[in-house]
Amino acid sequence: MSQWAKASSNIGVNYGQLGNNLPSPYRSIELLTTMNAGPVKLYDSNPEILSLLSTTKLQVSIMIQNHEISGIAANQSIADEWVRNNILPYYPGTKIRYLLVGNEVLSYSSEQGHQMWHDLVPAMKNIKRSFKAQNIHGIKIGTPLAMDVLQSTFPPSSGMFRSDIIDTVIAPMLEFLNRTKSFFFIDAYPYFPWSQDPDNISLDFALFRGTSTISDPGSGLIYTNLLDQMLDSLIFAMSKLGYSNIQVVIAETGWPNSGDIEEHGANIFNAATYNRNLINRMTAKPPLGTPARPGVVIPTFIFSLFDENQKTGPGTERHWGLLHPNGTPIYEIDLTGKTPLTDFTSLPEPMNNVPYEGKVWCVATKDANQMELQATLNYACNQGDVNCDALAPGRECYTPVSVADHASYVFSSYWAKFRSEGGTCYFNGLAEQTTEDPSRGSCKYPSVSL
Repeated sequence: MSQWAKASSNIGVNYGQLGNNLPSPYRSIELLTTMNAGPVKLYDSNPEILSLLSTTKLQVSIMIQNHEISGIAANQSIADEWVRNNILPYYPGTKIRYLLVGNEVLSYSSEQGHQMWHDLVPAMKNIKRSFKAQNIHGIKIGTPLAMDVLQSTFPPSSGMFRSDIIDTVIAPMLEFLNRTKSFFFIDAYPYFPWSQDPDNISLDFALFRGTSTISDPGSGLIYTNLLDQMLDSLIFAMSKLGYSNIQVVIAETGWPNSGDIEEHGANIFNAATYNRNLINRMTAKPPLGTPARPGVVIPTFIFSLFDENQKTGPGTERHWGLLHPNGTPIYEIDLTGKTPLTDFTSLPEPMNNVPYEGKVWCVATKDANQMELQATLNYACNQGDVNCDALAPGRECYTPVSVADHASYVFSSYWAKFRSEGGTCYFNGLAEQTTEDPSRGSCKYPSVSL
């Protein structure tokens, strides 16, 4: 903890780069500095960014990518080479503080994923050996995990790791973290449990605005917010394995500022409220900690610096940013926690805090590239199991003969057919949802009912 006490107590920021419209690394680091960010967390070991950071006081967390884990676990010389190529050219001029091995590795359930589970701790150990050989002592090794590593989280005192990983991965990992005085890095997003169960979890409780408290019958501890419950379920789970002193770092948290129509609660008002209240809590002096660990500093990284338009999946995936891609703030934020909440200008009232009920269609975006639309349309009609007969000359949806109209019909058809199997209205950024029926005359577009 002393390392964190000495360091800036400002909130850290995740700097992801999955966008085709983001500022240059140079400009992004300028923005981080202007925002008074604490440490910056990367999802790789980008050489340009690491070189640029050497001219700043920013601490940085770098990452070994998931596909690199197995090689590093299998071969000490591969681990040595990774350290030689990705750390030695920059350290200690660039203030690398954490090396994270993989990202949410234990959330992958494929055969390849299971191999990564098996390789995770051996990879961490091989990197540690490389550090010793190179006399590197100032970098902690960890791995960020999602809340799905727990099979029980409520009440927090029932917290327990999943049975398929507890003995094979979690126990040796905790032993490593404890022995090396490292941290348990957790990605904790109250938005997800709240959005999945808004009838039983109050929005105010998720946004740190709760006036009610919840008592844990197992421990007698009193909770005022959802994040504390999530963190304590992890702390109880670690304690049950004999590790009650491993410090927790929140590797990712935040709230989406927008999303798809069915993603209620994803709006600027809630995102600003969550992140401002989070910052106030995590920068409080003396530190607040959680009910199970009062008074303990919890280093925290907000996700994310920018909205990233090339992330796949539901709409919220592309809307976690503090900044627009042009570098302007989506809402006012003070990462130091010094600005009183009452000093921020008022926010747009939220319009989607309750689940939407009605029909939704999937249509081409207004600025979609015509050639990309045509290629996607051809693919969906030829290989995508979508019936495009209605678009044939003389049929009900042939006119108007425009790529955008034809694509919108196909997008709606595909989404209506495959949504139940995880299909999304995205199509590489060419599509968006609408509640306005695009049907015309006898041409009826398929819809999804929410």
